[in-house]
Amino acid sequence: MTRKILVVDDNEDAATTVAAALEQLGHVIEVAFDGPSAVASAEAFRPDVVLLDIGLPLMDGYEVARHLRSMQDRIGAVRLIAVTGYGQESDRRRALEAGFEHHVVKPLDVEQLERLIQTDRQ
Repeated sequence: MTRKILVVDDNEDAATTVAAALEQLGHVIEVAFDGPSAVASAEAFRPDVVLLDIGLPLMDGYEVARHLRSMQDRIGAVRLIAVTGYGQESDRRRALEAGFEHHVVKPLDVEQLERLIQTDRQ
């Protein structure tokens, strides 16, 4: 199923690489490179899924996630997937507390992302 996906990462090469791979799978993609841009893009684009880096400039991924959750009346129900280099249990717990459904450690596996993107919401 085609999904609208917002890819957010301050590493432009990483973001565009993931975006291109997901486009090849048939998804509609938008990319943002910092927290405030991600919030603005989510409001305009209304994605089904947000792949959100945690270590962003200006506003980290946890703060962006909290903003997106508070905007659900305007953007709809969105699946948040944390994308990070931090893989400790405390990092996973912090991501869940911020409103993420999933926590994925870099480097990304596109097949794993596709499974998470296509999994029905609980």
